[in-house]
Amino acid sequence: MSHEPTHEVANQPPEFAPRDLWADDAALREGIARGGAAAFAPRLEEYGRLAGDELYALGWDAHRDRPRLRTHDRFGRRIDVVEFHPHYHALMRTAIAHGVAGLSWADPQPGAHVARAALSYLHHQVEPGTSCPLTMTHAAVPVLRREPALREWADKAIAPAYDPRDAPIADKPGVTVGMGMTEKQGGSDVRANTTRAVALQAEGEYLLTGHKWFFSAPMSDGFLVLAQAAGGLTCFLMPRWRPDGTRNAFRLMRLKDKVGDWSNASSEVEFDGAWAYRIGEEGRGVPTIIEMVMLTRLDCMAGAAAEMRMALAQAIHHARHRAAFGKRLIAHALMRNVLADLAIESEAATALMLRVAGAVDRAPHDPDEAAFARIAVAIGKYWLCRRAPAFVNEAQECLGGAGYIEESMLARLYRQAPLNSIWEGSGNIQCLDVLRALAKEPAAGAAVASELRAASGLHPALDGEARALSALLEGGAIEETRARYVVERTALALQAALLLRAHSPVAGTFCRTRLQGEHGLAMGTLPADAPFDALIARALPD
Repeated sequence: MSHEPTHEVANQPPEFAPRDLWADDAALREGIARGGAAAFAPRLEEYGRLAGDELYALGWDAHRDRPRLRTHDRFGRRIDVVEFHPHYHALMRTAIAHGVAGLSWADPQPGAHVARAALSYLHHQVEPGTSCPLTMTHAAVPVLRREPALREWADKAIAPAYDPRDAPIADKPGVTVGMGMTEKQGGSDVRANTTRAVALQAEGEYLLTGHKWFFSAPMSDGFLVLAQAAGGLTCFLMPRWRPDGTRNAFRLMRLKDKVGDWSNASSEVEFDGAWAYRIGEEGRGVPTIIEMVMLTRLDCMAGAAAEMRMALAQAIHHARHRAAFGKRLIAHALMRNVLADLAIESEAATALMLRVAGAVDRAPHDPDEAAFARIAVAIGKYWLCRRAPAFVNEAQECLGGAGYIEESMLARLYRQAPLNSIWEGSGNIQCLDVLRALAKEPAAGAAVASELRAASGLHPALDGEARALSALLEGGAIEETRARYVVERTALALQAALLLRAHSPVAGTFCRTRLQGEHGLAMGTLPADAPFDALIARALPD
């Protein structure tokens, strides 16, 4: 029997990595400069190289070898721990050491939130599952800082040290923080929560009894949770270990079998008199965590933009090296149309994400920016997370069947892409939040209108759209049934304004296609005179 090769392996693209994700991404570099974060460029440059090489490689095993729940040790003792592949811990250690979780608070100079959002964007491109605990740890800090008794928690959440041991906080140089808000009967309606909080004699201390239906990153050291105290829905920090060094009274019931986000564990949990410390006043649980929600929604934007960016880069890389029907894929006119269209969409997503991060950065000192951040984070979260799944699927088509197997990054991105549209409030929740801001906080609508007017005269399509939207945004109530339409148009107009003011090479084509109607329902429907080659070359250097 012959063992000679049956065929020669040819016409296959080289490995994507290693690549420098910072040097490759002109839109990111320019956005960092516009956002006042140029001082952080060396840190971002270092992480971009690291993410596109070492972290890219580590992500495959962290993602493929899913977390496992161990409820008991071999002697029958309850331990409730989740085991991860060592590469998961390596990714977490590297990210935390480089500030993905703590930069905004550890180095709070102007532009810190923009730089940290960019770090999250770079990290998420290569391993999105770890982004969940990193995001929640970052977002928990301002909530923890509300209570002087929790200062150690805030300080160790900021620390550039990752310690995966299941141990009390006193024994660890750094901690991670998760959260548990939703319950079976309520979902996004957290005011329907039934978990009870009974006050102890010591000030601020409570015992929690109940459950959480989605309990993210259950190996975190502590969790922000909502429960019903005597005064109403209240926010608490519930640690894995009590202050006396004993295990806290909560049980991990099972891990969720999720569509994507495989490297990260999500769980169902029950509290049986679990010790917790109150944050804020009783009955003020939702207002207490609202700043955390804004920050996690910003990271949903960063995640969606990151998934688009990586999907785009993979598609261009493949098309440059794969031949079909006598020439490289990228030499085919229709393929260039698709790739150029994806490039426009990706740059617009990155620009909007960085602009909102800049508003969050300046919000504490600038009321106008605070008003803009209040509404723009919901607009951006809705729109970018809505666009990402279809975007990733288009990129998959560029690879054909090779993009639909688990050895491809596109398969991971495809399963990951819907998550951010669901987490931290689905699309309807975001749109209702926009309507609430417009109705109750007139400065929010005025801030968006001002942002659009700042691009006045730069493109006729935007001028007309800005006039119509300003009348809506500053005109009072908008019917709930029109909420998605208004938010969609506002998101597109904001992206157009940002690209135009940045003098981006994609701005004109964006306005023609997204605002002026020279576009179909699918990607790859740019007008015939669009600068296809220039758009693709800008998106990924050859």
